[in-house]
Order: sequence, then structure tokens, then C-alpha cells
Amino acid sequence: MTIKDPKRLGALALVATFALGACSGGGATTAPSSEASSEAAPTEAPADLSGTVTIDGSSTVYPITEAVAEDFQGANAGVQVSAAFSGTGGGFKLFCVGDTDVNDASRPIKPDDEGEGKACTSNNINWVELQVAIDGLTVVVNANNDFVTCLTKDELAKIYGPGSPQDLKWSDVNAAFPAEPVNRFMPGADSGTFDYFTEVINGEVDSATQYATPSEDDNVLVTGVAGDVNAIAFFGYAYYVENSDKVKAVEVDGGDGCVAPTDETINSNTYKPLSRPLFIYPNVDEAKSRPELKAFVDYYLENAQALSSEVGYVALPDDLLQAEKDEWTAAVGG
Repeated sequence: MTIKDPKRLGALALVATFALGACSGGGATTAPSSEASSEAAPTEAPADLSGTVTIDGSSTVYPITEAVAEDFQGANAGVQVSAAFSGTGGGFKLFCVGDTDVNDASRPIKPDDEGEGKACTSNNINWVELQVAIDGLTVVVNANNDFVTCLTKDELAKIYGPGSPQDLKWSDVNAAFPAEPVNRFMPGADSGTFDYFTEVINGEVDSATQYATPSEDDNVLVTGVAGDVNAIAFFGYAYYVENSDKVKAVEVDGGDGCVAPTDETINSNTYKPLSRPLFIYPNVDEAKSRPELKAFVDYYLENAQALSSEVGYVALPDDLLQAEKDEWTAAVGG
């Protein structure tokens, strides 16, 4: 895949690192205003808007949201868009008490009886789920690792499953691998990436080894793997694309043979079981009463294809994107 604007994505990585620090301290970052990318050709929002839009949630969705925020502010200098990432679950905790306007999510909101949906309902937070891109959760190893090219679901479960021992060796995963320690990195427990991976690989959400180094910041995971020939991690496809010179993607065998994550395999769901949708959850009632919030979400959907591709994800096909636009219009009005 070719990144249309590598300078922007590199800048986003630096901003993302800052955002984590701000988020962990209870704050959030504000996306800088700049000219919209000529290559992305974003559609302009209505002029003369003012106010603030606050967003938190998934670190996986964050690069898309940050790109949208940057271009939206370039066209609407009176609106401040504050974006941070505390993980999908951490973001829903804020969203469902009304502390943010939009939650980025790399998994669907949990049903009413599982906490998030119940919290939103209890606090009269009305939301709509809008898919904005497609991701392929990518397993990576060190660029100099010459023995891991493909891993099965069972082998991934040996590495990241709840029963995986502290002293796990690569030869325990596959007898053809060397007897070297498996040094594991993974997203933190508030991450939707963690939720999705543990469900499809380990068979239960939040069920995972206690012997991996966790971080909500995907850049920390990249650094950990890039510096250790025996390391392994998993995160969103965009972060792999950005760092493909530092880490190596592992093919995954979901039962039909080894498949590498690419635009084509992710979009067709042949890269399974690790292809997944990415979402935003706007507050519907707030959007109805605040033109700047509605305009931001309008702008997000209008430019989702170009900007999701620009930062390394797979754009929604036209028919699916139109369905999301129609759902948003039905929720808030034309």
C-alpha cells in the first residue's frame, strides 16, 4: 500500500505520542490547524462555525480522526477539535457520561447489559454507530526475525492465551522455531484492539496472558518489537504500514492457509479472523443542537475514504459508506 502523504502520517505519530501523555493526565490534545491536503481533496464544511468538538477512544481509529480534525480545522478556524486516545473502552467511559462528543472505537459498543450501553442509556446519551474504515489487525515481529513468517490461530493462542507461561520459548510455539524466549507486547486492556484479538484468538474477551508488556500507545509496541529480535506484538494495519521498515508483518492462518494483511485481503475478509470494522460514535442529541458537531461528523463521512486511505487503512466501498451517511442523516436530520 502507498501512503499518499507520509509527512502527515509521521506527524500524526508524534502527535499521538503526545496525546497519550495528555490523556493519562486527564487532558486531551488539540489538533493543529493547517491547510487541507491537496491530495486528499477534502470536502469543505459550512463556513462561520465556532465551538469545540471533543473526541476520545481507540488509538487505532485515532490517525483517521486526527487527519479529519486537522483538515476540518483548516477549513473552520473557529472550531477547536480536541482529540485523544484512552482506548475504545476508556473512551466509552467518558462518552457515556457526556464528557466527550464522539468516541472512536475499534469494536462495537458493548450491549446494555455489559456496561457501556447501559451507562449511555442511564445518562441519556443517544448515539449512532458509524463505520468509517476497515482495519486488518496486524501481527508483527522484528525485521531481523528469520524464522516466523506465518502463525496459526492456535500458535497465536499459545503466545497470548491466558495459560501461556512466563518462560515461553519460540520452540514451545512451534518445534521448528529456536529455543529463544518469546518477548510479548500487546495493547492495553482498555483497547478495542485487545478486546477484538482476545475474543477471536483466545475465545474470550479480556482473556490473555499476564506476561506481555501492555501499552495503549501503538508506537510503544512498534519500538518494543523493533528493538528485540525475539519480540512480537499486534496492532492496527496503519501502524504497520507506517513502520514497515522497522517491523515485519506475520501472515496468519485462520484455517484456510497463510494470508498476509494487505488492502485486498483485508477488504475481502480473506485475511481472517483479523479483519475488522472501525467506527465513530457521535452523540446524536448534541449534534442536533450544535452545528459545529454535526458539521464535523458530516465532514468526517464525506472525507472518510480519502483520509482513511491516506493514513494507512482500507477505505469503505462506496455502497457501505453511503449506507453510513444515510444512517447519520436519519439520526440527526438533513
